[in-house]
Amino acid sequence: MGRDDPKTLVSTDWLAAHLNDPDLRVLDASWYLPAMNRDARAEYDAGHIPGARFFDIDEISDLRSDLPHMVPPTEKFISRMRKLGVGDGHQVVVYDGMGLFSAARVWWLFRLMGHFDIAVLDGGFPKWQREERPVEDVPPLMRDRHITVRRQADMIKDVTQVAQAVKLKDWQIVDARGPGRFRGEETEPRPGLRPGHIPGSLNVHWETLTNEDGTLKSDAELRSLFSEAGVDLDRPIITTCGSGVTAAALTLALTLLGHGRNALYDGSWAEWGMYPDLKVEIG
Repeated sequence: MGRDDPKTLVSTDWLAAHLNDPDLRVLDASWYLPAMNRDARAEYDAGHIPGARFFDIDEISDLRSDLPHMVPPTEKFISRMRKLGVGDGHQVVVYDGMGLFSAARVWWLFRLMGHFDIAVLDGGFPKWQREERPVEDVPPLMRDRHITVRRQADMIKDVTQVAQAVKLKDWQIVDARGPGRFRGEETEPRPGLRPGHIPGSLNVHWETLTNEDGTLKSDAELRSLFSEAGVDLDRPIITTCGSGVTAAALTLALTLLGHGRNALYDGSWAEWGMYPDLKVEIG
């Protein structure tokens, strides 16, 4: 079931057909939690989709912040993209090594920076490999390319804006973490964070968005998931998670469903769970 929309999601068939297009750029945005015991860069070096560049989520971030992989300053994003040879006029396809885990974060980041010609590879690298499509272990030749940034301020929320949304209840807050972490029954993977969730938030675990092969579920199935969680798709939504990565998977699903008014809480639980003066709900 390939949706094949170059602004949201494309199938492996679509990418294979366009792989040699001169203005196509492929990004490997694999990123893993420490407990997963996987090295994204080493896996990229061992094998990746031909022509793919490695997008380092932790490095292409705001390293001045104590929070993990926060949105980079505009100047840094421009610098890193030029170094990767990604710029104006390019169609970008981004994938990761789990199917759908971290790729949506980079898809959202490009959109935040005003670049909408970017799609997530449905099923990611695992599906590409299962289909025995070409893989290479050499980095591509990269030429500098100018990139223009027009930051979309309405696509991101900070802690003050989220706290206001909690108080006013004018935005729904949807958390992508697993049910155990959301309810506060499991220890947070980052030290020093309180268990629980943002008051009034709803839970749609990112893993429920995909089929067994890692591809996104149908639009009807996605609508049901949100509906069953109590999410009103006619109202504005703030997506959140542990550190702003899997929240973007929710954003991708919402965009596919035509939901236009949503924003991502960049600090997510790594920030909210750290401050004792911010209220937390358990259960």
